[in-house]
Amino acid sequence: MIRVVVVDDSLLIRNILAEVLNAEKDIDVVGMAADPLEARDMIKRLKPDVLTLDVEMPKMDGVSFLKNLMRLRPMPVVMISTLTEKGTDITLQALALGAIDYVAKPSTGGVGLNELASEIVGKVRIAACANVGNALESTSPADRLPVSNNFRPKSDFIIAIGAS
Repeated sequence: MIRVVVVDDSLLIRNILAEVLNAEKDIDVVGMAADPLEARDMIKRLKPDVLTLDVEMPKMDGVSFLKNLMRLRPMPVVMISTLTEKGTDITLQALALGAIDYVAKPSTGGVGLNELASEIVGKVRIAACANVGNALESTSPADRLPVSNNFRPKSDFIIAIGAS
């Protein structure tokens, strides 16, 4: 059973994510937190396998929380936010800090999250299998690449970046 804590300041989003994840036989949402400080206490108490994390929240933003979490208690995290879209600075920063993957939450709030259910479930399952060490001390940039259904790193690959 994959134990998940959902962290989002919106009660509607927390409830939808819990409903989507709890619908799966192998996933159990063991806690829901409205902010990172509440999540910190839940993580200590509930010892989840995976954390879903929003970016914009009261008391502390999700990226700052992710940085602290990976330094103190590394664990698999899937970012779920309207700000985490492919190629954005926030997304790249979260992945560099150790997030396993991300889902771009529809900007219309809870409407549309159910349509992303299979993507969310798949990424939580992948995250649960991830071997998360201290991401901030990783020796290889390849260790911080996103893991998704469409990306499977091979043992030998090259990343080339060009600019003019």
